[in-house]
Amino acid sequence: MTDRLVLASVGNSRIRVAAAVGGELQPSDVFEARDTGAATQAVIRMLGSDDDRNAGDNDAHRLIIATVNDRAATALAAGVKAGLNASGSQDRVLRFGADLPIPIQNSLDDDSTVGQDRLLDALGAFSRSKQACVVIDAGTAVTVDFVDGQGVFHGGAIAPGLAMMAASLHDRTSALPLIDFRSDVPGLIERLRSSPFGKDTRHAIELGIVSAVRGMAHHLIDRYAEHYGAYPRVIATGGDAALLFDGDELVELIVPDLPLIGMLAAVERLRTLEGEHIEPSDDE
Repeated sequence: MTDRLVLASVGNSRIRVAAAVGGELQPSDVFEARDTGAATQAVIRMLGSDDDRNAGDNDAHRLIIATVNDRAATALAAGVKAGLNASGSQDRVLRFGADLPIPIQNSLDDDSTVGQDRLLDALGAFSRSKQACVVIDAGTAVTVDFVDGQGVFHGGAIAPGLAMMAASLHDRTSALPLIDFRSDVPGLIERLRSSPFGKDTRHAIELGIVSAVRGMAHHLIDRYAEHYGAYPRVIATGGDAALLFDGDELVELIVPDLPLIGMLAAVERLRTLEGEHIEPSDDE
């Protein structure tokens, strides 16, 4: 029986989905979170594409969801359950938080509100690096977090992402235009590299916002390293990570699938702790 999991990381803007077969993560697909239909169909195809399901081994196929966007995650789960239209499909859709804990130690004063994405990014980074890491997730919001050499999550900082900063500048002023950072990424990168001075309003906004995020990340990396007493590995993920940190002198790796890597690491750690296959909670 081939053990197939489908992992879905549901963010504020995007849903990243990949299958994990026999413990190996497959290439991921990315969908817009505002319309879960395409992600739903992709998940159903992934769950139903393995020959083992045709042979009746449905228990080996499950969807596991992690989310910071409950509306989109609920819609995805409901759509997949409806699409499967099979006995036992309820038991094949599990969610971190509701059905599964995220098995990572933390030193937080209050861990009740920490986002699943931050914990799973940290778990994914530590599972691959086996050393202290700073994890930058550059999406709708930007988080810069620290996990130590024993895999303990210490928290970090949260700031607005590129699009959120651009929207704030536009909405709170009468003359500044709304900048779309993803409309022309090659052109944006060239403008940012061409001069340290914004030569028009668009260029000045782009330069200011990108520099704000990069500067924040560099400042926090230095503070974390000083507190820890050693310089950690720095890993970036998220939709804007490549734009912000490709070629950066402090960021060693850009890993788009880091949340999915963390989800798979969490499942494997839970199986090790429990000594059994992942099952839904008694409340489901």
